[in-house]
Amino acid sequence: MAEFLGLGITHYPLLAGTDEHMAGLLRWTLTDPDIPDAVKDPTSWPPLMQREWGDDGGVAAAAHHRAALVEGLARCRKELDEFRPDVVLVWGDDQYENFREEVVPPFCVLAYGRTEVHPFELMTERGSPNAWGMPDDTTFTLHGDARASRELADGLLNAGFDVAYSYAKREGAPFPHAIGNTQMFLDYDHAGTEFPYKIIPITVNCYGQHAIARQGGLARFADISAEQLDPIGPTPARCMDLGAAVARTLAAGDKRVALVASSSWSHAFLVDKDWHLRPDTAADQRLYDALVAGDTDTWRAVTGADVVDAGQHEMLNWFCLVGAMKELGMPLDWSTFVTTDVFNSNKCFAVYK
Repeated sequence: MAEFLGLGITHYPLLAGTDEHMAGLLRWTLTDPDIPDAVKDPTSWPPLMQREWGDDGGVAAAAHHRAALVEGLARCRKELDEFRPDVVLVWGDDQYENFREEVVPPFCVLAYGRTEVHPFELMTERGSPNAWGMPDDTTFTLHGDARASRELADGLLNAGFDVAYSYAKREGAPFPHAIGNTQMFLDYDHAGTEFPYKIIPITVNCYGQHAIARQGGLARFADISAEQLDPIGPTPARCMDLGAAVARTLAAGDKRVALVASSSWSHAFLVDKDWHLRPDTAADQRLYDALVAGDTDTWRAVTGADVVDAGQHEMLNWFCLVGAMKELGMPLDWSTFVTTDVFNSNKCFAVYK
């Protein structure tokens, strides 16, 4: 009979950079000419945002933010090592990596074997050094479990849950960073190069109506006004259904499986109503309180429109985890919620046993 561990973490890309660059997304946003000067003025910002920004553009606060994230990751890695999984299944978003104009599925099981990942590829392009001082062309091997991934896809399809599957990543595109960064951060001391566990990635079309419109990322307000929205992504409730279906499918086996949701919560660059300046902490806090209370009804009631309004697109990965934990009857054992106004996104860490 299968055994399970549930983990929730962040794959925050700027954690892989240095403190001097951790507030880089906010700095970029402040150069948008279509954002009113009055709201870009630090004296108009909330107290937390002013404190974090300080007189150095967030550099000092970045060290404290990093320490909180590394502590959360270390707790999750400790639980993972004590559990000794046969495989680690990761739900992560695809940000215009494998999901591009040719096809954008709601969910895709990546049935890969050994895959070489270039973790600093995008950072190097943007002129940001990595936090470990490693060569820009550093690679690590992500050890997939192709057979287990194929069996999972087959089981889901036989159960009536229509998922896509993939045997190779898109040529010329970066490996989905939500998956690569999960390995890197769960092996933070070694930047992912010594992670000992096999991974089954399931990529989720978290960006939905913005998947192609914004190419899974940043946008200027001038571009937003003229954008052609894509069809929506999977609803939060459907993501919970996927998590439950994955749990049922794997429960029939005999593996020790860690189920991991990998993403930060609301992202400032997706919160249009607040000019991309800060995450929607109120919306995040509501879901965190429900998470702690074991209130899955509140999570299931969230709509796709709610997710877009709050910039919580990537949280669809967490909806998958919550659905799986509900199906398995696994309670929350530990969690912490790290808030910020300057470092793009609030982060949550969770352990289910």
